[in-house]
Amino acid sequence: MPERRTVALVTLGCARNEVDSEELAGRLEADGWQLVEDAADADVAVVNTCGFVEAAKKDSVDALLEANDLKSHGRTQAVVAVGCMAERYGKELAEALPEADGVLGFDDYTDISDRLQTILSGGIHASHTPRDRRKLLPISPAERQESAAAVALPGHGPTDLPEGVAPASGPRAPLRRRLDGSPVASVKLASGCDRRCSFCAIPSFRGSFISRRPSDVLNETRWLAEQGVKEIMLVSENNTSYGKDLGDIRLLESLLPELAEVDGIERVRVSYLQPAEMRPGLIDVLTSTPKVAPYFDLSFQHSAPGVLRAMRRFGDTDRFLELLDTIRSKAPEAGVRSNFIVGFPGETESDLAELQRFLNGARLDAIGVFGYSDEEGTEAATYDNKLDQDVVAERLAHISRLAEELVSQRAEERVGETLRVLVESVDEEEGVYGRAAHQAPETDGQVLLTSGAGLSVGRMVEVKVVGTEGVDLVAEPLTGSLACSEEAGR
Repeated sequence: MPERRTVALVTLGCARNEVDSEELAGRLEADGWQLVEDAADADVAVVNTCGFVEAAKKDSVDALLEANDLKSHGRTQAVVAVGCMAERYGKELAEALPEADGVLGFDDYTDISDRLQTILSGGIHASHTPRDRRKLLPISPAERQESAAAVALPGHGPTDLPEGVAPASGPRAPLRRRLDGSPVASVKLASGCDRRCSFCAIPSFRGSFISRRPSDVLNETRWLAEQGVKEIMLVSENNTSYGKDLGDIRLLESLLPELAEVDGIERVRVSYLQPAEMRPGLIDVLTSTPKVAPYFDLSFQHSAPGVLRAMRRFGDTDRFLELLDTIRSKAPEAGVRSNFIVGFPGETESDLAELQRFLNGARLDAIGVFGYSDEEGTEAATYDNKLDQDVVAERLAHISRLAEELVSQRAEERVGETLRVLVESVDEEEGVYGRAAHQAPETDGQVLLTSGAGLSVGRMVEVKVVGTEGVDLVAEPLTGSLACSEEAGR
């Protein structure tokens, strides 16, 4: 019997990429590939790249080069690039990086097994020619669902697959294979984006916004719960638009309570919310539904009106602060995080002061700060009033220091609070860590528990916050507080 083909998936970038990797893993395993954790143990190393900003692109190239090095002293015979950077640059990436034996776009995902086999056998699969994926679906959202079957939508793999197609498959099995044992998993709610922010290239290579059907999201969540997942995080480029192409812009409000009722799920988290699209009903559901985290990942980007207009976004400091006041009037413990761009073309000192005014008043739990850099193909790249890179770097350093101080202060405000923490790691030397409802995986802080007695990964425990370490919290479990999976709450 021939030796089984082995493949390793190396994932960079956001949670959306993680979902895509697990769909690729499901397809490959269904076709007989053996999945291995370490690229050095694989015949083929598949690097799921990120193409969002320059730093992420560099990380992707570094990962491809690192995987290529394995070919000289390991089992690895081929290195293949997939993901956003591969989709965005296609042939250009292949020519610039001959170390990659293949550069595959989203259209190759359904035939990923054949593509890898061709490359592994020494054949050549032509790198795809990038195209504007916004043109693949109708302009009108209401007409998109009928056309969706003909368009590659990573992470939208079908559910209700035949027995044996996915691990532990059954009537709810998605085309997905988990790549780790984490009690947290992301679920694609939609793909693409219809917004036209002047600094962002994502819509051009991820396409127009299209929602997954609620039944698919529910089925995948049920399957994940059967795999031991306790928290799901709904991801897309813009969750606040969910349902608009299905005829119901309020569909998320009705879907969230259904997801929260799935057997075994202890927490449902929603990411990627647009401030300009927040509506009272959605705020109500996010702040009052048992097991739905009162967590708001709001994409503010800036707060000075002039900068926001140049970004083709909406709002200002006072409107954003009013939104946060509304949220906290309904859930004082709500978690809020956001990202900001400094040094945008035309940003003045007074614009920067306005952003500082917002940050000082917002009491955000987590803040990401990025210095502006041109992204090819975007409107902002054509703007004339660019700031000197030294000025951008200086403003980035200044706002980053302020952000670090503010999130530490916000963490200190939580001392004395009682929280429900999902245990994510238990180690005799490093201790027991978990996350509360206001902390998303990877991007936000975490909770260090003062005692790990009786705790295991995937358990919910009620704790009292007794201290802080920067953005992280230190908390002690309350006596008899191990939560049963049937308990509701946050």
